[in-house]
Amino acid sequence: MKTDIEISSAYKMRDIREVAYDAGIDKENLSLKGNYIAKVPEELIDEKKVNESNLILVTAITPTKAGVGKTTVSIGLSMGLNHIGKKSMVALREPSLGPCFGMKGGAAGGGYAQVVPMEDINLHFTGDFHAVTSANNMIAALLENHIYQEQNHGICLQEIVWKRVLDVNDRTLRSIVSGVGAKTNGVTRATGFDITPASEIMAILCLSKDLEDLKQRIGKIILGFKHDGTPFYVDDMGVAGAIAILMKDAIHPNLVQTLEGTPAFIHGGPFANIAHGCNSLVATKTAMTHADYVVTEAGFGADLGAEKFFNIKCRKGGLQPKLTVLVATLQGLKMHGGTDLAKLQKKDMKGVEKGLANLEKHIENLKGFGQNIVVALNKYGTDTEKEIALVRERCESLGVPFAVNNAYVEGGAGAAELARVVVDTIENKPSEPLKFTYETNDTIEEKIWKIASGIYGAKNVFYYGTARESMKRIEAMGLAHYPVCIAKTQYSFSTDAKAYGVAKDFEMNIQDLIINNGAEMIVAIAGDILRMPGLPKTPQAKFMDIKDGVITGLS
Repeated sequence: MKTDIEISSAYKMRDIREVAYDAGIDKENLSLKGNYIAKVPEELIDEKKVNESNLILVTAITPTKAGVGKTTVSIGLSMGLNHIGKKSMVALREPSLGPCFGMKGGAAGGGYAQVVPMEDINLHFTGDFHAVTSANNMIAALLENHIYQEQNHGICLQEIVWKRVLDVNDRTLRSIVSGVGAKTNGVTRATGFDITPASEIMAILCLSKDLEDLKQRIGKIILGFKHDGTPFYVDDMGVAGAIAILMKDAIHPNLVQTLEGTPAFIHGGPFANIAHGCNSLVATKTAMTHADYVVTEAGFGADLGAEKFFNIKCRKGGLQPKLTVLVATLQGLKMHGGTDLAKLQKKDMKGVEKGLANLEKHIENLKGFGQNIVVALNKYGTDTEKEIALVRERCESLGVPFAVNNAYVEGGAGAAELARVVVDTIENKPSEPLKFTYETNDTIEEKIWKIASGIYGAKNVFYYGTARESMKRIEAMGLAHYPVCIAKTQYSFSTDAKAYGVAKDFEMNIQDLIINNGAEMIVAIAGDILRMPGLPKTPQAKFMDIKDGVITGLS
């Protein structure tokens, strides 16, 4: 079979104005970025139509390092819904350059279930990530300048919490010393970098309803704390408006198309293991304004992405998903069943059967949110019918609808079975109103415990000293009503990345609590998770090239 980039390059894309017209968006409302990409104003959102649309979340079992093809399933399902005569759109996150050049390669789907132009989507796209990076680092530069200019006037901060960001995986930047050298180089201090998807600016972009809301949220960002313990905000420098200027285009959702010419919105890109892992509210609501069925995804496994999608995005945006699709692969199930990682492509009925415990735990969690579920098996060429039948039988015994997704090979036609099962479930047994894991007025400690014990299966939560001090500060500032965004490994229910299957009765360690006051959430750092990833021994960049204008290796 051809590579992803070969398949996407062979597709003759439709003019984006035609794609928008089919979606009911006038060309006068488009800000064109060439012939195949456009930005759409968030003013087009119609809350009445949003409430009438059918929102479908796509999440997954705990993934392997190569993932489980959740984006491919999301795109394929949207194509499949259109294939059976429904009006559907998909709303996805934008890829980060870090994973594209690092571990996973591109993130625009795969095979015949892709969004295009895939090279542009994976590489710079419309510049939204660069806008977030520039806005974040402009705040850092303005803060450093403020400290430098005011240091002789007795004005300084006891603690600075704002870091710079960069959209690459660079472990050497996690901890650095800045301002070294001459006194005119600024105040020497220890600091560091996070990756752009972990920036609070990215979270704000994805949770803001418009540019004015985004500006107000930026002004609320806490940069540090004074000697009397009071916070120092972006608004204290009077620059929120200037930073909003850098984000004036980034706030608008990006419209592209699938390989079958149907509309797709791609906007925002927070990671689910270190941030809240969902595309922007404005993109989701714009899609829901213009389609009867909208497919969106949440990052990594359901314990991370789906939990944050429900407890943070849906709570803040007033969204009510009609259904959740839980993606599984036989290779993923085998990994959780104890199969040797080098033999995941070989037949192993016992491994699949043991690995079903991971699938069942995710089903249990999703039902706890009031969600009805369809399990989608993302099919690979090495899968056997007996192994597939085993998964189907287990789902049937649990009363959960099951379908095979083969969109990677067949496009929309390969997801038609899944699409029909999804429509039938929504029409006859839609999800109940959302049941959140915790209440808004719970304490931060209660919220973390309810997630750790109820979703992950922890028997205890331990807080390091810095986390305890941060919790006291949060409570003293009156911010305990914020939702919690737990940052932890995506490869296990626990904080041990190698605890496959269903980890139980473990202790979860909280290293620190970070206040995202602009995004209005508390980020809890669990285990040894890092907010700046490193590159693997053999980065994907080694296989990428461009010759005569043709890009290779981006797959």
